This record gives sequence, C-alpha cells and structure tokens, in this order.
Amino acid sequence: MAKVVKVIELLSESPKSWEDAAQAAVNEASKTLRNIRSIYIKEFTAAVDNGKVSSYRINAKVTFDLESERSKPRR
Repeated sequence: MAKVVKVIELLSESPKSWEDAAQAAVNEASKTLRNIRSIYIKEFTAAVDNGKVSSYRINAKVTFDLESERSKPRR
C-alpha cells in the first residue's frame, strides 16, 4: 500500500534562536497532530529593534503521516 503524508506550513517566533523557533513549531503542532515526521525550514528572518536582533522567525513546512480509518484509535 502506498504511503501518503500531509504537509502544513507554520510560522514560528522565538526570542532565543531559530532552533528554538523550530522546536516551538513542532511542540505546538504536536498538540493536534500525530506522527510528525519532519520539519523543513523554508525561510529564516529576524526582527530588529534598536540595532539588535529581538526575535528569530521561521517559515516551516511540517510533514506528518495521514491515518487511515483502520489505523485510528477507537473511542
């Protein structure tokens, strides 16, 4: 059987680092998605205030497995 995955795009921000912004995106997505397989960082940006970086931002694509009706947990 073929495997099908879904990709969603997320924006995330952190005052610490781009890595922290990526982890925050995965943490938040994990609250409503199961079987997250990967994160692809499409774009890195930063906000600057008074000549200093104030926050790190990413635009990311998160990939996760789709579940078939047979594999969903029964309630």
